[in-house]
Amino acid sequence: MAPAHAPIFVIQKHAATTLHYDFRLEVDGVLKSWAVPKGPSTDPRVKRLAMAVDDHDLDYADFEGVIGSDYGAGAVIVWDTGPYRNRTERDGEEVAMGPALAAGHAVVELEGRKLRGRYALTRTDTEPRERWLLVKVRDDQADARRNPVSTQPESVLTGRTIEQVAAGD
Repeated sequence: MAPAHAPIFVIQKHAATTLHYDFRLEVDGVLKSWAVPKGPSTDPRVKRLAMAVDDHDLDYADFEGVIGSDYGAGAVIVWDTGPYRNRTERDGEEVAMGPALAAGHAVVELEGRKLRGRYALTRTDTEPRERWLLVKVRDDQADARRNPVSTQPESVLTGRTIEQVAAGD
């Protein structure tokens, strides 16, 4: 049976020990998560490192604020969010997202405000932590000249920048 709603993705800009972007996909009731140090690219020639991190609860998807002295301390904004569609196929058949990620390769079509179109996640290593590559697939939304990480730094929920959240919370 198909889910009652399209699953969501969220990308949270996170100024922790180092600035990075947490790329999260709703899968089987949780947010599967990867830390992407340089943020996602709209250029299919650019491969971005994505380090697997702990799953998060779905209610974390709209979190903005400052995390205290715990793990991941620092300011967080929702840089982009929206529904996504699973576009992972094997032998012409759709592969469910959970098994696709377990096998080490998934393709998603993002419908965000900043990012749209297909992105591929491919696992490259598992030791000492899972390392993945996040790559924009060549499609109508690919654009080598566009760089939303640098040109659109604000939250899609509040319009605030990471600096404003850090200073105000």
